[in-house]
Amino acid sequence: MIPSSPTCLQRAATSIVCLLFPLFCVGQSAPTLPDPRAANSAAIEAVRAGSRNEASAAWWGFNAEDATECLQSAIDSGAKKVVVPFMGTEWIVRPIRLRGNLELVFEPGVVVLAKKGEFRGKGDSLFAVTDAENITLRGYGATLRMRKKDYQHSPYAKAEWRMTLDFTGCRNIAVEGLRIESSGGDGIYIGATRKQPFCENVVIRDVTCHDHHRQGISVISAVNLLIENCILSGTGGTAPEAGIDFEPNSPDERLKNCVVRNCTMANNTGAGILVYLNPLSRATEPVSLLFENCLVQGGKDTAIGVGAIKDDGPQGCIEFRNCTVIGAAGGGVYLYDKSPDSARVRFVNCSWKDVGMTPAAKKDRHPPLLFDIRRPEKASSLGGVDFQDCHIYDTMDRPVLVIEGKKRQSARDIQGNIAVHSPFAPRTRFEPSVENVNLKLANRLHLDQ
Repeated sequence: MIPSSPTCLQRAATSIVCLLFPLFCVGQSAPTLPDPRAANSAAIEAVRAGSRNEASAAWWGFNAEDATECLQSAIDSGAKKVVVPFMGTEWIVRPIRLRGNLELVFEPGVVVLAKKGEFRGKGDSLFAVTDAENITLRGYGATLRMRKKDYQHSPYAKAEWRMTLDFTGCRNIAVEGLRIESSGGDGIYIGATRKQPFCENVVIRDVTCHDHHRQGISVISAVNLLIENCILSGTGGTAPEAGIDFEPNSPDERLKNCVVRNCTMANNTGAGILVYLNPLSRATEPVSLLFENCLVQGGKDTAIGVGAIKDDGPQGCIEFRNCTVIGAAGGGVYLYDKSPDSARVRFVNCSWKDVGMTPAAKKDRHPPLLFDIRRPEKASSLGGVDFQDCHIYDTMDRPVLVIEGKKRQSARDIQGNIAVHSPFAPRTRFEPSVENVNLKLANRLHLDQ
């Protein structure tokens, strides 16, 4: 049967469908849409001409197998702001070099992933920049990820410098909102160069550094540093394996006006917080380092380690204010080779709960507070420590504070008050002789916490 001719209403309906949905109409060709992964030469030229200050890294194309050239070209373009868009898959890259006067923004969902089989150099980092200024990396909801497990085995040479973010000798740095994972060194490294022996004016905010080989964050030399609202967790691979480590390399480096605030250091193999000042001298600028409202939770080592502040070490102050430690297996504080004549260490309204709860604790090896003289040639005596309104919560019958050292050595100038919440009487054990030690231990019931 031959179909009847369409009515006017049927023809009108067909026309409307063809206007709205041309892809489904016979004889209608689909419109040509731009390929979002192809280079945008017009936009690139506008950036080069200086008529556009903001660029998308996708304008230089996108290669899902290796996007290094695309991203590096966008960074090198000179655009003040470069946006790394979400492409539905990872940006797989080899080492990337940053530059000064750059705002690099990662869209939510973006993952920048180290290319497998690359980063063979011992210092190959995901992003690195040297002797530059005005650098911002922002990525709320974005991730920078390396391949730590690969770097820990052959054919990779053993190393601890494959960082995720490597800043040396830089000024005016901001890192915000990123999740940074699984480097072959530190999540973030703040270091020095010969030209600029410190990084200056650095803000690291709302960042998570997880599963790094050496440290979540290493601070070698910094002036005006603020680290806040960050999580530093799961470090493990090579010593010190800390959540955060302040560890200068030479006497001309600095730790000046450095603040770590509202941060959590959780389940690291090494210390949650480590401060090691052996390379600094009396000629070094005074240290000013503050940890405020921080939490150290879990971990296999001591929660807070401070050491190697020698007889001829720097002046200044290292203060822990309103900090809490819970469940660190290696004890609450390990302070060693800390001369009473060098930078002071102060604990204000800090709390330690259930630390060092291991069989070794029964031998006083992991007490809540352990002070030690390991190298008497560096620190002839130990002290220069204040406790103000601090609290220890403990269920074990053991000393609250143990000071170890040779009998001929001394501990002096240890001051303050600690409330001990325990069913056992608070006590201390001192091996060296002590002088000017005025530490008041107030006995409180364990249940009043």
